[in-house]
Amino acid sequence: MNAKLKNTPPAWVDPDDAPELPDEFFEKGVWQIGDRVVSKDEGQVAAREALRRGRPPSDNRKLSLTVRYDADIVAAFKATGQGWQTRMNDALRDWLSTHSPV
Repeated sequence: MNAKLKNTPPAWVDPDDAPELPDEFFEKGVWQIGDRVVSKDEGQVAAREALRRGRPPSDNRKLSLTVRYDADIVAAFKATGQGWQTRMNDALRDWLSTHSPV
């Protein structure tokens, strides 16, 4: 039973088994962002930015704090659906434009 059967698939060859590329290969490369040719430094900065994890930093940073509101106020804003906290923030900002917080 040591004989090779005719229906046996060929031996698997790893497609990632490519030869290692020498440094000279990469030195001939050109850094591009889209169709625009850029310097090596600019390309490396762009690559780091693209690979950075998480949400990008906001220009308008929010503060996390605990505030207590009357239940009917919160219910009225929640009834408006998703984004109610943003609308509540906008309502406070609108109020501040015509009133003094003191």
